[in-house]
Amino acid sequence: MIATLQSATLVGLAATPVRIECEAGSGLPGFSLVGLPDGAVRESRDRVLSALRNSGFSVPNRRITINLAPGDLRKEGTAFDLPVALSVLIASDQCPALPSQIGRTFLGELGLDGQVRPVRGCLAMITGLREIGTTQVVVPMANLAEARLVPGVEAIGIARLDEAAHLIRTGEIPSQAPPPPAAQLHSCLPDFSDVRGQESAKRALTIAAAGNHNVLLWGPPGSGKTLLARRLPGILPALSQEETLEATRIHSVAGLLEPGAGLLQHRPFRSPHHSSSMVSLVGGGSVPRPGEVSLAHHGVLFLDEVAEFPRHVLESLRQPLEDGEVCISRAQLAVRFPCRALVVAAMNPCPCGYLGARLRQCTCSETEVARYRSRLSGPLLDRFDLHLEIPSILPEDLEDLQVRSQDTGTLAAQAAAAREFARKRQGELPNSRLGGAQLREHCQLRSGSRQFLIQAARRLGLSARAHDRTLRVARTIADLDGSVPVEDLHLAEALSYRNAAQSGR
Repeated sequence: MIATLQSATLVGLAATPVRIECEAGSGLPGFSLVGLPDGAVRESRDRVLSALRNSGFSVPNRRITINLAPGDLRKEGTAFDLPVALSVLIASDQCPALPSQIGRTFLGELGLDGQVRPVRGCLAMITGLREIGTTQVVVPMANLAEARLVPGVEAIGIARLDEAAHLIRTGEIPSQAPPPPAAQLHSCLPDFSDVRGQESAKRALTIAAAGNHNVLLWGPPGSGKTLLARRLPGILPALSQEETLEATRIHSVAGLLEPGAGLLQHRPFRSPHHSSSMVSLVGGGSVPRPGEVSLAHHGVLFLDEVAEFPRHVLESLRQPLEDGEVCISRAQLAVRFPCRALVVAAMNPCPCGYLGARLRQCTCSETEVARYRSRLSGPLLDRFDLHLEIPSILPEDLEDLQVRSQDTGTLAAQAAAAREFARKRQGELPNSRLGGAQLREHCQLRSGSRQFLIQAARRLGLSARAHDRTLRVARTIADLDGSVPVEDLHLAEALSYRNAAQSGR
């Protein structure tokens, strides 16, 4: 007898249906699995047989052949354990299945004792399956919370193999875990009021949040670069429903969702170490996985000590920063991961870190400084809209209790007002992504302002890309002021962020 069940596998962020075919035929007893399985899938044989014995079923004394169709698609992961075990039970007449149950899609890893364990990428698989018409899925109980996030798909949670067998035999759904309570949104992010001084830096980060502009921070150690960057997510707008699903889906593929967790509640903040490899940063591997830049999708990617990253790793970010997605090509497939992240990079001005510091003397030679700064290429620097110098803070400034520091709530309100001003003009598209005709339409300059920008671009040696990015920043500054036209004052402030970078090199 041949039994057939439905399952699925992930290719990037897309779900591909997989048909599980099982034949329990005559011949010498054995268990073979075909269909281009990887190591984890091949090892399911031992997990399935042990789970059957420990769940009260017998191992068929027959020749069992499992086929994972389509046969030319490589299968990876442990999500096939549950449907393989159920197909063995059906094919060996131990568990006759109702026709209404055969059409469900089954996902789950089996423990040796018959427990059904969670699988990676459950949310992404179900989202992809819904797009091709799937309406019923059976998932591990630990994945039920994320499975319920996909509207239009009936998700059933299973804790043990014998429960799944009872389901397909009788159609009776086991008791389900209640949906998780609605998340209580409260501020758990660090506040800008903790940062003493650095008001100009807070102004620049407000501009970055209002227009979604990439930022390069440079200054001596202890000046507050990391403190400022870690507080940036707090002034970004709340995630929309679509953004939440996209970000949660990527984290599901990467296996970063906690069992029983629902949607992400805050914008992601990723801070990879400078020893990270290219694959860990942009994604890839023999089985393509999202990298840090994709895990920061709709959030913040913070590259601390950016000059310490290997140069080839940094250069691999150039295309993702420009296009907003990573394309990973292999011999038989190509996958794409979105990466619309706000990138913040921080670096010291020199190898010792104290060039220009007010309390320490720099010990680096001009050659050492030039070599250190050359680790960031011109094309990469062009992709940062704001280049900001963070000066060191004097001890007396830290102890001055009369100094009032702007808090996150104030800066968030300013950024939100600017985004709303821009939304009424151009829709949901942030200023950082204005291009072509849209840039010329929404950033129109008077003749005098146009000439001012041309002269400044010549003096600073701005490339065409840097010229347009400066114009986008000026548009955001105008939005913060509630100004429809882009004035000279807005251009001058936008150019000052480029001028700081040029003078520091």
